[in-house]
Amino acid sequence: MTVHRARRTAGLFACVFAGFILSAAVTAQPAPEAGSQPESQLDDIDPRFMRSFVVVRTSVDRSAVWIGDRFTFTITVECSNGTDILTDDLSRERLQMQELDILGVEETREDLGDGLIVYRFVYHLTTYSFFPATKNIGEMLLRYYVRRPGQRPEDIVPAGEITVPGATVVVRSLLPDNLESAQYRYERNPGPRAAALTLMQPIGIGLVIVSIVPAALWAAVFLRRLRQRQRWESARRLRLHERAALDELRALDVEDEAGRRVAYDRLSALVRGHVSGAWGVSADGLTPDEIAVALSAQGHTDDSAGAVLFLDTCDKARYGMPEELPSRDACLSAIDQAAELIGLGQP
Repeated sequence: MTVHRARRTAGLFACVFAGFILSAAVTAQPAPEAGSQPESQLDDIDPRFMRSFVVVRTSVDRSAVWIGDRFTFTITVECSNGTDILTDDLSRERLQMQELDILGVEETREDLGDGLIVYRFVYHLTTYSFFPATKNIGEMLLRYYVRRPGQRPEDIVPAGEITVPGATVVVRSLLPDNLESAQYRYERNPGPRAAALTLMQPIGIGLVIVSIVPAALWAAVFLRRLRQRQRWESARRLRLHERAALDELRALDVEDEAGRRVAYDRLSALVRGHVSGAWGVSADGLTPDEIAVALSAQGHTDDSAGAVLFLDTCDKARYGMPEELPSRDACLSAIDQAAELIGLGQP
């Protein structure tokens, strides 16, 4: 027992002595000069070991899509212990795709403290091609480096590369995979219709017809009333216009020749407008004889005879010789005659 105790004591003294020697050696090392910056502790580390400081993960939000569907391919990069990446290596131009279209790219950088930086690249993709059925997103090489204080972007020297894993997305179709053995129709013949359903068919057709008849009658009545209302409103507007024209004619000065010619011009236009609106004959540009033929074709021969004679008198007064122009009293009488013709001129 005494021998073992002596050995343990000697070992304890040896450990204490070795610790004293190591502390003295560390204290004896020269201190760095003032104003100088210490070298990065990562400069002497093997680049293969530095890959553990840059962690890359990829994922897709859906493994199968339809034609035109949108999906996302996400790359997450975690940088620690003073490392960083060249983000240009993950730009949309570097993404290797197979029959895929890029709709947009979102890039975020988050500093979580303690030297941990997380980058996230989200690519919004879609496809408009069915072939090939499996779309591949290829691998990419991402360069990383060691951050130094005051380092300019153009002075960055990559310390190594790391592979960004790719992904695959399957494009599905409504058509079956095996087109040769696919059955698009159900081959079993339809069963016979039940007797009750056969009897109900004519009953259903009859009910449909019965329901259509009231709707058709109502539509006919509505259209007839609408046409009557339109004719009534048209006749009312025509009456108002004719009354206003007569008031203007009675206010004219027909003492001289010029006044009477203006009066006959307006009388002719007034009666022609009444013929067009009341009897449905376009009298503008027609001679009185042509108007008589058109009215006769419409069945208004008896009612329109006075209007034709009046229009003939107006044309003679408008285009005749000065000595053939009617007198003042004849002009006033013509105005009253036009008012009577308008009052009698009902369709």
